[in-house]
Amino acid sequence: MLWKSFGVTVIPLLVMGTAAFAGSDTPVKIGVLGDQSSVYSAAGGRGSVEAAKLAAEDAGLVLGKPVEVVSADFQLKVDVGVAIARKWYDDENVDAIIDVPFSGLALAIADMTRTRKKLALFNAAASSELTGTKCSPYVAQWTYDTYSLGHGPTSGLVSRGENSWFFLTNDTVFGASLEGDAAAAVKDAGGTIVGSVRTPTASTDFSSFLLQAQASKAKVIGLVEAGADLATVLKQGEEFGLKQQGQHFAALMATIDAIHGVGLKDAQGIILAEAFYWDQNDETRAFAKRFYARMKAMPTQVQAGAYSAVNHYLKAIKAVGSKDPDKVMAKMREMPINDFMSHNVKLRADGRVARDLYLFEVKSPQESKGEWDYYKQIGVIPADKAVRPLNKGGCPLVTQ
Repeated sequence: MLWKSFGVTVIPLLVMGTAAFAGSDTPVKIGVLGDQSSVYSAAGGRGSVEAAKLAAEDAGLVLGKPVEVVSADFQLKVDVGVAIARKWYDDENVDAIIDVPFSGLALAIADMTRTRKKLALFNAAASSELTGTKCSPYVAQWTYDTYSLGHGPTSGLVSRGENSWFFLTNDTVFGASLEGDAAAAVKDAGGTIVGSVRTPTASTDFSSFLLQAQASKAKVIGLVEAGADLATVLKQGEEFGLKQQGQHFAALMATIDAIHGVGLKDAQGIILAEAFYWDQNDETRAFAKRFYARMKAMPTQVQAGAYSAVNHYLKAIKAVGSKDPDKVMAKMREMPINDFMSHNVKLRADGRVARDLYLFEVKSPQESKGEWDYYKQIGVIPADKAVRPLNKGGCPLVTQ
């Protein structure tokens, strides 16, 4: 079997049978489809499952029943992920799928939602096409997208003279999309792109790619890498002495687990943009404390997004009084999103959650007060700057 399921409640399947799950009287069931064994597992993985469970537990009974949370590892294989999603939607009465750190898989699931009228709330998938020409009325992109990540640190760095860029880009749909958005942002700000190179997922040796970046003489090396790949690049970049030679790293898809894996000695000074940091305020610290008790790690923006998406979804179901996907999505768009990482944020017609991004610089070891004290906030990118304008994405759901 390709996946394991972990439920908030345990249901005796052999006694009740699958027929008992059919229809509107079944419990709300959420599937967390992620990477639990490879390069993105620390950024999302089991942490996204636990964050979803926290939201389900906080919701209590929904439509008179406990919420079920199941999970699966798609093993970084789109075909495996598609098979799981199809089975969940068609045979196992999963009402909504979350997480999905592969944009290619997310786009395939978005296609499924149109015919099955099932929801997908992507807290990990980044491709801006999910809310562009390939948008679905049953999809929400919760945390970030390649447009916001690409426009995060780029314009600010260019404005202070860091105006020549070379990209190390993960060779995936996500990587190509994010590099394209980031390159456009650099050019719009008056900078230049001097080169780029595509890198394989889960590589242990980035030396040849780093040598190309070094030879380019670019002032900024834009890292379109995530999870363990980002950590590996940063460690090897420090070994090559690129920062000492005057080149700066900008991590366009950073999560705090990667910084934790690298350590402040090698990561200090990196500029990054995220939708959430655990130590921003009392609300984020309170959630982080609960999360840490289960995971022994601070939550990433992906894991915080998992809680936020499930929390808002369950609130909408309670408000509507049913799981009807059209009514629930309409209510999700109508209601402002409020939680520890979202304050009166709106879900737009194209499926994008219009939220601020925060610009951080990684602290030096001397600045840090202890483990997980890694970021200092140096700016806020408001939603109207961080998120692609509603009329610019080409989503057919948007009334022009």
